[in-house]
Amino acid sequence: MAYHIKMGEPIPEAIRRVVREEMQAAAAQLSGKGAANRDEAIHEARKSVKKIRGALRLMRPELGDAFRIENRRMRDVGRKLSDFRDAGAMLETFDALLKKYHGELGEHTLDSIRTGLVAGKEHGEKQAKIERALIGLAGALGRAAKRVKTWPLAADGFAAIGPGLADTYREGRKALARARKHPRPENYHEWRKRVKDHWYHIRLLDNLWTDAMQAYEKSLKELEEWLGEDHNLVVLGEKVLAEPGLYGPADEIRFFGRLIDKYHKELRGNALAVGARIYEEKPRQFAGRMRHLWDAWQAQPPRHGGALR
Repeated sequence: MAYHIKMGEPIPEAIRRVVREEMQAAAAQLSGKGAANRDEAIHEARKSVKKIRGALRLMRPELGDAFRIENRRMRDVGRKLSDFRDAGAMLETFDALLKKYHGELGEHTLDSIRTGLVAGKEHGEKQAKIERALIGLAGALGRAAKRVKTWPLAADGFAAIGPGLADTYREGRKALARARKHPRPENYHEWRKRVKDHWYHIRLLDNLWTDAMQAYEKSLKELEEWLGEDHNLVVLGEKVLAEPGLYGPADEIRFFGRLIDKYHKELRGNALAVGARIYEEKPRQFAGRMRHLWDAWQAQPPRHGGALR
C-alpha cells in the first residue's frame, strides 16, 4: 500500500487506488485482521480515514457533490472511531505529560488521575458494545471502497490537483492567522485540521520532492504532531476538570492543570514558529512552485516498476 502518486500513473487512477487501499486497510483493521490489539487497530483505521478525507479534499474541485456525500460518510466513520480512540489517546497523552515533567513532580504522583482515566475508558467501551460497532464500521468502509470507481474523476496532470493544493494551502494560511490573532483552543484545532490536509497532500506527491521539499514535509509532520498533542491536552484537561471528583484530590488536579498550561505554551510556541515558515508564501506563489516541481518530475524518464522513489 503506497500513499503516493506513482510515476506515469493517471491522477484519476492514482486517487482511486490510494483511497480504495486505505478503505480496505481500515476495514481489515476493524474486522480483526490487522493490528495485534484493539486500540492499535482503531488508531490505524482512524489514520486511514484521515488519509481518505485528505485525498477527497485534494480532489474537491472536481468531485463536486460526490465530495460532499463521501466526505460526510467518512467524517461519520471517523467520529465514531474517535469516540473509541479518545479514551486511549487521553491515557497516552497523560503518560507522555508525566514522562516529560517527571523531574518536576515532587510529591505529586497523579496516580488517582490515571486510575480515573482507565476506569472511564473501560466503562465507555462496555457501554458502547465496541466489538459490534467496529464490525459495522468495517462493513461501511468495505461498501465505500466499492463506490470509489463511480467517482467523477477525469482530469489528469497538474490541472487535476493544482486547485485542491492551492485551496488547502490557502485555508491553512488563514487558519494560522486566526490562531495567532485569537489563540483559542478551537482555532488551534481548526488550524491542525488544515495542516493535516496539507501534509497528506504533500505525502501524496512525495515523488516530486527535492531535498528541500523533503525537509518541508518533515516540518509539516512535526507541526501536525505538535498541534495534535495540543488538542489532546485540551481534551484531557477538560475531561478531568469537568468532574474533578472522579480524579483525585484538589491539589493534584491543580498541579495537573499547571503542567498542562506549561506544555500548551511550549507546543503552541513551536507550532507558530514553524507554521510561519511553512505558510510564508502567498497561495499563488506556492501553487506556481508546485507546478514547477510537477513539470520537472514529469520530464524525468520513468524507472523500473513505475514508481520514482
